[in-house]
This record gives sequence, C-alpha cells and structure tokens, in this order.
Amino acid sequence: MRIAIFGGSFNPPGRHHQAVAEALAREFDEVRVIPCGPRPDKAMTESIPPVYRAALADLAFGGMERVVVDLSDLEQDSFSRNWQLQERFSQQGEVWHVVGTDLITGGARAASAIQTSWERGGWLWENARFAVLTRPGHEATTADLPPHSRLIRLDAPGSSTEIRARLSHGQAVDDLISPRVRAYIERYGLYRAPVPGTWAHASLRDQPFLLSADAENPRVAAWMEKIGPGVREGRAGFISVLGGDGAMLRCIREHWRERRPFFGINAGHLGFLMNAPGQVFSCDFPPEDVILRQLPMLFLEFEGEDGTVRSAYGFNDAWLERSTSQSAWLEVRVNGVPRIPRLVSDGALVATAAGSTAYARSMGASPLLADTPAWLVVGSNVMEPAHWRSALLSTDSCVEIRNLSPQHRPVEAFVDGHSMGAVVALRARISRAAAVELAFCASHDMADKIAAIQFQSHG
Repeated sequence: MRIAIFGGSFNPPGRHHQAVAEALAREFDEVRVIPCGPRPDKAMTESIPPVYRAALADLAFGGMERVVVDLSDLEQDSFSRNWQLQERFSQQGEVWHVVGTDLITGGARAASAIQTSWERGGWLWENARFAVLTRPGHEATTADLPPHSRLIRLDAPGSSTEIRARLSHGQAVDDLISPRVRAYIERYGLYRAPVPGTWAHASLRDQPFLLSADAENPRVAAWMEKIGPGVREGRAGFISVLGGDGAMLRCIREHWRERRPFFGINAGHLGFLMNAPGQVFSCDFPPEDVILRQLPMLFLEFEGEDGTVRSAYGFNDAWLERSTSQSAWLEVRVNGVPRIPRLVSDGALVATAAGSTAYARSMGASPLLADTPAWLVVGSNVMEPAHWRSALLSTDSCVEIRNLSPQHRPVEAFVDGHSMGAVVALRARISRAAAVELAFCASHDMADKIAAIQFQSHG
C-alpha cells in the first residue's frame, strides 16, 4: 500500500488543503493527514487549543475517500519529524512524504530546506520517497528533485495565514474555507477571541438530521412519527438521539469523529445528557434556539500483562474492577505522585464532569455540572484508606491506576461500560483532541437535575 504523509499545521484547514488531499487520494492508496503539535518554528500552532484544531481537521477532511485524519500529534502534544513518520508507517506500506516545491529548491546543490533544516534531512533526501506538489511562485527543476520522487502538478492557491488574517479583521472567508469549517470557527470565536468559548447559541431549524433511535421503545416510536425519519449520514447537520443516556453514549462512541452536534430527547430515566420531551415538543422540531456545549472526552491507555499498551477514548468514564472474589489492590498516582499507595477496594474509576452523574455518583462521588472544568477519580467500595471516596482533579492532571497484585488479584478494565479485558494499569487524562458537542434547548437548566439528586426530599 502506498501511503502519502500529508503533514502540516492546518491552522485552520482551507479549501486549498482539501484540494491537495483530493489530488493525493487519486494518486495513492491512503492519504494520512497529520495536524502537527507545537512547533518551535511556528508559534501560531498554539494560537488555539489543540482540541479545536482536531475538530477543524475532522470537519475539513472527514469523509474524503482514502483520506485518514491522524490526531496523534495533537493528542500527545508533540511534533513528529519526518524521519519518525517514516519509521512509524514503513511497516504499513510504501511511505511518500508530501512536500511543496519550495522545500526542494536548491536540491541539486544540497541546499534545499529538506537537506539543510530537517532532522536527518540528508538521509531522507537520498532514501525516502517524496510526492512534490507544485506551488505558485516556486517552479521546480528536474535537477532539484529528490532521487525518489514524483511531481504532482496542482494549482491550489490559498494559505492559513490569509484565512487567519481575514478572520481577525472580520472579513469574509467563504472562498477560502468550507461551510462546516466556517460554522465551527464562528461558533466558538476561533482566531478572533483571545480565549475560545466552550458553548454557543445556535439554531438547528431547517437543518437535516441523522436519527438514532430504539424503535422498540413505545415513546420513541411515537416521537419518530412527529419528527420524521431523518436523512442519510452525509447530509446531516446534527444527530438526533431518541432514548436515554445509554443510547447517547452508544451514538457518541460511533459518531463523535464526524463532529456533528448531538441532540438527545429523553425516553429513559434521568437523562442527564438529554433534553426533556416537553421542552422539545413544545415547539417545532428541529428547535430554533439551542445552546451547544463542547464537552471533553477522556484519553485512556491500558497496559496489558505483556507490556503492550492500547489507547481508547471515553466520554463518561473508565474504570478497573476486580475479576475475582478478592478485593483489588491498586496504586493511584496523580501527575506521577503516589497519592494512594494502596487502595483496597472493588476497583477505581475516572470520570469526566459529564460522566460524574453516572457510575461515579453510584460510588458516592458528588455529581458535577457537565461543563465544570474538572474531573474525578473515585473508589468503589473502599476498605483502605478508610473514609476515602473520591477526589476532584484539574483538567491538566494525569492519573495512573496500577494493579499491585495482578497475578493474585486480577482486574478488568471498562470504558463507558465496554470491557477492555484484563489489564495491569490504566492511565487517563482529559483528551487534547477529542470532544463532543451536545445541543440543549435554550430553556434547559443543566443544574436542575443535579440539584434534584443532591437535595432529595425525604418527606
């Protein structure tokens, strides 16, 4: 398989980037789009938080045939050099590095940017393969081409610098970015406000929607007659979920990379992630006035007994649970510091603020508002240390929960209720790249349900 590595800041991704990806997809089996993490030579890569850049990349390139958006650098807050990408993907196929003609100018004299400024640039020039894209103002000569290269002629003017400049001055950018990218930028004030927002007023009126529903639920079946069947996935502006929080979690797990807002209608019990039916059906559907809240996901790593590490994302929570009749012996570290050297319990859990109303609450933790800038680590049926139940964490904290006795007291891992099998350790933090937009009716009071369970009437 021939893999084209298309790296860049994509800050933001423009129509010219999309044209490049489409052209590459006609030439290669897979185009791997890799938004870079922080770069010392490009301070603008940190002009907005990575979670927004990740969403913009998915919005710009998601759904393109043969194109894969790789968020690993944004998630790890790193910048992978081309020689590292060469090593990473060489086991999967024939690697081609995508560069512009500006980077090969002077190649015949060993004076190109690749040869003089890239790490291991000389070795890459002689041994790696390059897909060279023509760039306006930088004419390529045959003598300057790397030994293993192919020239792809493409006229795709545009630059992220120009897009940012126009946005900062309130000028139109419709000719430079796609509608979904523009809508997301406007929603959160990207490239305009010093600190982007995490919520925004919006309208879903007249937007086509993808329907996710359990048709066997009598209430859901009646609602489907009211709102209609929805549309095919490619045309949807948002996803309407009919059911309870479990239905919403399943839908998020399947569709979050599409970066469409999720609008839930509660047919379950409490429905912390859902809208009340009375609010929804008091007016026409889709609703005119909604609030979109961008809520973070967890980035999780699970270490197996053989030392292998698997990663996953979770929206609500992740936990370790004893696999036998014996209690688990766990060590809890926060930012590398052993906060609980030995936790004797049935297990331990980490939860986002949105997930604090679920399993974490049943373990005794106080629930948080979904947009609280914090998350939790919680113990399950804790015996030692006595009286400890949970701890509140800042959004930049990293947690490691390690099994102290994996041979005699094995544990199983779960993410949003789905088993990850036997593990010896769980590492977790708030993701830098993964987030979900939930849509609520403007009249929805996020605090009301939290208050109801905290101040229950016992009369």
